[in-house]
Amino acid sequence: MTTGLIIIVSFLLLAIVVVQISRINEIAKKLRGEEEAERQSNIRQSRYLLGFMILFLLATIVSAWHYKNYFLGYGPHEAASEHGPGLDKMFLITLVITGIVFVITHIALFYFGYKYRHRRGAKASFMPHDNKLEIIWTAIPAFAMFALVINGLVVWNKVMADVNPDEEFMEIEAMGYQFAWALRYPGPDGKLGTRNYKLINGVNPMGQDWSDLKNLDDFQPSELVLPKGKKIRVRITARDVLHDFYLPHFRVKMDAVPGLPTYFVFTPNKTTEEYREELSKYPEYQVPFDPADPTGPKKWEAFEFELACAELCGSGHYSMKKIVKILEPDEYEAWARQQPSFYISSIRGTDEDPYTDQLFDFEIQARKAEFEDALNTAIEAPTPEERIMSLNYVFFETGSAELSPLSKYELDNLVEAMEQRPDLQIEVGGHTDNTGTSESNLTLSQQRAEVVAQYLYDAGFDANRVTYVGYGERQPKDTNDTEDGRANNRRTEIKITNS
Repeated sequence: MTTGLIIIVSFLLLAIVVVQISRINEIAKKLRGEEEAERQSNIRQSRYLLGFMILFLLATIVSAWHYKNYFLGYGPHEAASEHGPGLDKMFLITLVITGIVFVITHIALFYFGYKYRHRRGAKASFMPHDNKLEIIWTAIPAFAMFALVINGLVVWNKVMADVNPDEEFMEIEAMGYQFAWALRYPGPDGKLGTRNYKLINGVNPMGQDWSDLKNLDDFQPSELVLPKGKKIRVRITARDVLHDFYLPHFRVKMDAVPGLPTYFVFTPNKTTEEYREELSKYPEYQVPFDPADPTGPKKWEAFEFELACAELCGSGHYSMKKIVKILEPDEYEAWARQQPSFYISSIRGTDEDPYTDQLFDFEIQARKAEFEDALNTAIEAPTPEERIMSLNYVFFETGSAELSPLSKYELDNLVEAMEQRPDLQIEVGGHTDNTGTSESNLTLSQQRAEVVAQYLYDAGFDANRVTYVGYGERQPKDTNDTEDGRANNRRTEIKITNS
């Protein structure tokens, strides 16, 4: 209660003091004369304006000079693409013209505030019309705008030109979504497959149409990697909201619009390493990249090109950054060869796969090479236990001795191997997991081994070279506690029996 009363009294006293000071000022003005006080105030204000003008223009020039090596287009940050210098030149011309206007208008603004301050007895000039002045201040801005627009139009037509049908180029696709970029590259065929937004799901993030064979070798890397000197055409799409495909160091910027594919064509002309070397010549980039780790890499050593989103696309907009690497052509080719097909790595054998009942040529060749390596290892093995190899791609329908359609490729490899090696003698062994009774498993394994042997008999090999036996669940290769383990136990093997 007492504290509150003290606070109220304090505020009242403060208010009284303010009122009294105001009254004193009023009395002082009357003593000096209000007109004289106003004159002195105008003089001070006009001088302050001149001082601010000088400090502001100096600060603008000094700060621009100090940070110039961090600006795109200046210092080490010259464009890393063939079309980039044209854009940088256009921006430089615009900067020079608007910079001159900026300096002149600001000097005039503050100088006029000084020159035309209130003076006793001064009268304003009456100038209702001046044709010459109006022509000047209309013609000069119009000419400047005309020059900027024409120059911009010329640069625009060059930068935004699409590829010609007979040009050599590489086409990739970038899809923006909240909050990342999905990238798609053509495989060895050099062509991107068709896509349909209706096919987009958790397994197929870009909606690729797997009925189009061109899709089967496309790959989706985690980084944007491009070859130096190669013309790149980027298909730009969006999956949800508006995004913007932005490669600042390459002067590439294009909106990604849902339902309206856009594109940008550019040619990188500096590798990441070359750009780093340019940065290393400037003291600003010789400091540690992480100030908390002075022994770590310097700024130029840690530099990476980046792909960003230049559109405010939501709360996670900041996270839409992806590393961009520019490599020499031979380095890029080596990198591209290591990228796995998205279809093979993520779609093959799943419910999304429309080709579960067939093998592609590259799969047939890969399985054949794998079979040959395993067979040669078994033939050359020193002990009987090591002279056994699994037929990894021989499968049977569940609970039966009926071969799956794709098993023929593995069995054909075995037929060819026996034709090339007339002295090769084998025993076909059938195995099962522990599902069911021991008796039924033994019978099933015997039947499966017999089916494989019969395939070889039909190919012209007799019982002197091919025998068979069923082992049931008696020789497990893996645990029966997991599905993968049980699958390994449901195997078909061949044993090399000739000495």
